Amino acid sequence: MRYRTFGDTGVSISEIGLGTWQLGAEWGDVSDSQAQAILDTARDAGISFFDTADVYGLGRSEERIRTFLSRCSKPVFVATKLGRFPEPGWPENFTFESFRTHVEASLTRLGVEALDLTQMHCIPTEVLRDGAVFDHLRRLKTDGKIKAFGVSVETVEEGLICLEQEGVTSLQVIFNMFRQKPARELFDLAKAKGVAIIARVPMASGLLSGKFTVDQTFDKDDHRTFNRDGAAFNVGETFAGLPFEKGVRLADRLKDMVPEGLSLADMALRWILDHDAVSTVIPGATRPEQALSNARASDLPPLGADLHAQLAAFYDSDIAEHIRGAY
Repeated sequence: MRYRTFGDTGVSISEIGLGTWQLGAEWGDVSDSQAQAILDTARDAGISFFDTADVYGLGRSEERIRTFLSRCSKPVFVATKLGRFPEPGWPENFTFESFRTHVEASLTRLGVEALDLTQMHCIPTEVLRDGAVFDHLRRLKTDGKIKAFGVSVETVEEGLICLEQEGVTSLQVIFNMFRQKPARELFDLAKAKGVAIIARVPMASGLLSGKFTVDQTFDKDDHRTFNRDGAAFNVGETFAGLPFEKGVRLADRLKDMVPEGLSLADMALRWILDHDAVSTVIPGATRPEQALSNARASDLPPLGADLHAQLAAFYDSDIAEHIRGAY
């Protein structure tokens, strides 16, 4: 596992992290023992960055991470999020009092004295533009409840708004071979400002594993069933905004571009890591062996310039027009 400096914190983190949305049981049920096995396997593989949110299973993901932290002897960095919890809900979630309440709840669930990183969790563009929420986070940092703050965004526009604010340590964006726009319009400025990029949905909800067929089904409680067309939240969070059947066919075409000795999943993760603005990539895992396989990408050599050019051209000619939702 290789490590990169996380924004302006001076902290070294693994360039492959672990997203833990699935530990809130929103990708189908994951048992407590399975959740701990996933977390243990990830850390044993060198993963030190774990991304969660207060709303994942309404705190269940954070609580499971607390159990892991209580017996983990190696240093780890835990990033959580706030802003989407159902109580009190929008717009009351965006007051300082709500921010403090939600941060303190995460502190309790994670069993820590200060959060390594808290991120605003895909909140409305107009709230980001108003700017008061950034003042809330600065105050919570001064109060010692958080060590750093960042923002999880849905669009390049939102990312650019956040980069105008002082003190932002990180931006979390949807970024993968099916969704290349952030690298072209956001990364250079983030890098110049010393703001870390966290790449989420790197496997396009599993499409880039190359293992799905067009008749694939998922559990009813899995967002890949109930949000595949954006019925519950931004459609980009599921299959990177592509219609499922189209995504499967595009992934099949990508298989012809995979270098010898790699899988499509290897290529997908390595492609992201080849962008030096990225501090860490956070694929999820519902089985320990998936966490282990994800970690392997860190040790792979960079993809060649010709392959990067080929993948960029394929995105422009065959993918971009099919992406739905705010981007």
